[in-house]
This record gives sequence, C-alpha cells and structure tokens, in this order.
Amino acid sequence: MTDDMPQNMAVSQMEEEEMEAEELGGDDAVEEQEMEAEEEIVVQAPKGAPAKEGNEEWLNDFEGQLNIDMYQTKDNVIIKSTIAGVRPEDIDITVANDMVTVKGSRKKEENIATDDYFYQECYWGNFSRSVIIPVDIDSEEIEADLKDGILTVIIPKAAKAKTKKVKVKGL
Repeated sequence: MTDDMPQNMAVSQMEEEEMEAEELGGDDAVEEQEMEAEEEIVVQAPKGAPAKEGNEEWLNDFEGQLNIDMYQTKDNVIIKSTIAGVRPEDIDITVANDMVTVKGSRKKEENIATDDYFYQECYWGNFSRSVIIPVDIDSEEIEADLKDGILTVIIPKAAKAKTKKVKVKGL
C-alpha cells in the first residue's frame, strides 16, 4: 500500500490478490509459498570473512572489529573503547609509524549449547582495530589504561619543529 493510494483501493487490491491466490491453488498454495520463502533465509558471512562450506564455520576464523572513539586534545590523541570482559594481559597495542593497532580476545568462561540460547548478541573471540593517527605522534610515550571495561590509550603528539627564519646574506 502506498501513501498516495486511498485506503479503500488498497483493501480492494489486497482482496484481488487473495482471490488470485485462491484461484491458483487456494490457501494450501499460499502456505506452501510462505514456507518456501522461510526456507530461503540464509546467514551470510560479513564482508571480508573467509568463505567456508558448512554451518556457520566461518565464525570460528572471523575476527571482530573493535569500536572506538578517537579524538585530540591540545597535547594528546586519545583512543577509547569499551572492552568489557577482557583482561589487560589479553590486550596487545602496537604502534608502527602513524598506525596504532589494538588486538585482543574475549573468552567465554562457560560452554553453552547453541540450542539453549534465547539471544546471542555478545561477541566472543579475537578482535582488532587499526587506525591511522592524522597528526605526528611520540610513539615512545604512549600510555594505556583499562578501567571499568573502558580501554583508554593516550598518545602524545610530537613536539612541533620550531620554525626559524633565516636571513640570506649577500656576498
């Protein structure tokens, strides 16, 4: 039903579609079409996940992407991320040139059968995130802290080179 179609026209159009379905095979045909549509639901791997045969085996090799906030202050670049349920020793932070990578792993502490879940929305397994820092940084003085499930990485900005004006002397 479209917004510009009067309601009574939409109802009559729906009635016509139901009558056509009955002419083609009655309610049984409609139910069969609905069942076929339900069977076609397929879980697809996220973009970049390895393609594998079988029932969701790709989840075992897939690495989750860490969500972050990154901002700057006068002297630092700050990266913050919620990493609940991860111990500090399970987090690895590396710096290469202007790129910072945070890797880690969130492990399940209990083994629960898939059929026993009502909802399964939490991510368990390996995760990472690499970001390019858009300003010059001092990679020797980076600090990281994990408190109340929030990872905070403080990256000092590099001291800016002082510009000096040079006067040219003539001979």
